[in-house]
Formats: sequence, C-alpha cells, structure tokens
Amino acid sequence: MARKYFGTDGVRGLVGEAPITPEFVMRLGYAAGKVLAKGSTGKRPVVLIGKDTRISGYMLEAALEAGFSAAGVDSMLAGPMPTPAIAYLVRALRLQAGVVISASHNPFQDNGIKFFSEHGTKLPDAVESEIEDAVDQPMGCVSSDKLGRATRLRDAQGRYIEFCKSTFPNELDLRGLKIVVDCAHGAAYNIAPHVFHELGAEVIELGTKPDGFNINAGVGATAPQAMARAVVENKADLGIALDGDADRLIMCDANGRLYNGDELLYVMVRARLATGPVAGAVGTLMTNMALEVAFKDMGVGFARAKVGDRYVLELMQERGWILGGEGSGHLLALDKHTTGDGIVSALQVLTALKRSGKSLADCCSELTLFPQTLINVRVQPGFDWTKNEAVVAEKEAVERELGDKGRVLIRPSGTEPLVRVMVEAKEAELAESMAKRIAARFEG
Repeated sequence: MARKYFGTDGVRGLVGEAPITPEFVMRLGYAAGKVLAKGSTGKRPVVLIGKDTRISGYMLEAALEAGFSAAGVDSMLAGPMPTPAIAYLVRALRLQAGVVISASHNPFQDNGIKFFSEHGTKLPDAVESEIEDAVDQPMGCVSSDKLGRATRLRDAQGRYIEFCKSTFPNELDLRGLKIVVDCAHGAAYNIAPHVFHELGAEVIELGTKPDGFNINAGVGATAPQAMARAVVENKADLGIALDGDADRLIMCDANGRLYNGDELLYVMVRARLATGPVAGAVGTLMTNMALEVAFKDMGVGFARAKVGDRYVLELMQERGWILGGEGSGHLLALDKHTTGDGIVSALQVLTALKRSGKSLADCCSELTLFPQTLINVRVQPGFDWTKNEAVVAEKEAVERELGDKGRVLIRPSGTEPLVRVMVEAKEAELAESMAKRIAARFEG
C-alpha cells in the first residue's frame, strides 16, 4: 500500500520542512482526531501525547494538541517519555490512542509523529491510510462547547517505572551488578536508571543530561562505543544502551564487547527454551543468517518479516509467536509488552543471565554471526533502485558469485532518503567487497 506521509515508523522528517511543520502537524492531529472520533462509542475520545527530549517537541506538542482540540478530542500530556511507555499507558488508562513525538535514533534536527492504538500497538496500515486521506481534506473545527481539553498526566514516570519492574521475576534481583545505563540524552533519561537501581543494581548513568540538542549525539544505541568505554573504565559488569525514544537496546559485557539485537534475541530464546518449548521467533530480512541456522539446530521455528518492528509484530501475531526482533535492537516479548521496549528487553536478558548464572559472553558462545557489510547510499526522494539497470545487473552478478555462501539485500529506508545495501557472507572481506561493488553502481 503506497503511503504519502507515513513511513515504517510514523511520519518523520527534518523539522521546518514538510511534513514536519507546525501547520501540517496540527492538520495531522485534527485528521487523526476525526478518525478516532468515528470509532468512539458515545464518549469523547482521549489521546495520550508523549515526546522525547528534542527542542522541537514543545512546538509539535502544541500543534498536535490544537489539532486534537479542534476535532473535539481531549489530550493528556505525559511530557518526555519512552515510546513504549506511551504504548503501555494507553492500555493502562483505557484511552483511545497514544501519540509519540520522536524521531527515535535520528539527530535532534529531525522529528516525527507515531501513533498507538487503544491496544498499545502500532496503528494498522489501513488506519494510517484513512488518516492520510483525512489530512488532505480541509481542516475544520468543532463548536466551542465541543472543543477538546488538555490535561497533564502527573504520575506517568512512576507508573511506567513500576510496569518495567513488573516484567522482571519477583524472586530475582540485580544486587551485586554494576551496570552502565546509557539513555542517549533521550526520553528514558529520568526513568531507566531508576528501574535498574530499584531492582538492586549499582547504576552508572550515561546520556542522562538532555539539553534539547544532544539526543543520540555520540551516545546511546546508535553510538554504543561510549557505553562500552564507560563499562571498561568503571569496571562494570554490563552496559545497556538505549536510543532516543528507548525502544532499541544494545548491550555490552565487562570487556566492552558489544551485542546487537540478533545476539540478544538469541539469549532470550535460549532462556525460554530452558523453561519449555519455543514454537518460533521472528526476525527481518536483515537478520543474520547465523541466527536462522542456530534456531533450526535448536528446534525453534524462524520467519523473516519486512524491516521495521511493526512488521515483526504483525508476523509474530500471525504465527502466534511471542519473541522477535531486529539486529538494530528492536526486541519484542509479547508476554511482557505489546511493543518493542529497550528497558523491558534488557530485563529479559538480565533474567536469562541471572537464572543461568552465566555471563553474556557465555550465553552467546555458541552463536557466531556471519560477517555483514551494510552501506547506506543517499538518493533522491522517490528513487526506485529496481528501475536502475546498472544496480540490478550488479546485484544479480554478485548473487551468482556468492551462490549459497551468502546473500544480498537492497532496500529503501522507510524514514530517510537512503537505500541500504547489505551483503552477508562467511568471509568479511568478501561481504565488504561485494557491497562496495553494488553501492558504486548507484553513483554511476
């Protein structure tokens, strides 16, 4: 389904340029409010609005609130909160929808809007399409006596901290562990450290001083080397790195060795196998082939979804499986939460370590990832690589040369004007050279 404004993770772009302008975001709030109001049964809809720590969040929050009010929809403002916190609170408070103002792992100049349903899940494509259609219609306003009101949710942080802690077994604690918690100067800055501290860990904070401009800047899940250095320097046991809206997780061990989402999903699946059968797990087209091989050897089913945690979730629900994730660090455990949650995922990994008595390195010792080379090629908006004869021919040539020793994946980004070229092979040098060959064709 072709979409005009929504990508794989809501509407996103550079602040001040379409579509991330105050005027458009107000119309988006109005359109979403009208769609939500249609499905409301007799009572005024209430929408929860959260945001990360970007300076532009104040402006976009006000625009969204105005749009919802004009549509006759009430708003509850949660302030800076992780994306998965909004998903949880929408369910807990029995609200009609949640909205997060965030560009996740992108730099502060970008921002975006993503929606959650009353069930705490991403909106289906069909509903997003309905909102898109409504955005392009003239904006109106309900009569003054029907305007939506705005209130502030005062205890949002405390509610979410307690929820996160509830996903960790009551009989376990984190006493004796020294953990570096890197919040990327993002939405979890005043939440994640409390969760791990209250469960007993000694917490060393990193990336917990947001100023509106430093989100994801040299810290967090997209720059985990800062966390790894802090772990080694402080002689910590583990490192936990979240991204700007705290739905991604990257970890490291005491030696500063990084573990991506594929490896952490492997740890989670192995831990569940120790207590009973696991029917299967969902990855994406980007998931390392070694994980697929390992799951097969363990008797665990595996399926690949399109890239994007929304598509991982959809395939998990279709198969009836509860575990899934992406190498980027989006991990899902549907018996704990309805969406990917970096804090909850870290607690699932910590549960595995505590129950097994093993280190993170030991838990991953039987998994050796195949080398992957990923090159992001910047292109013009709307560029279709499948119609570029040189790129298609080079891709086919590389696939013939690799045979069954690797694979090629080319896909457009859902959030930026980029095409991602990924080559996976058993030898790192081969993967790198093949990826560079294909990427070079984009320039020709």
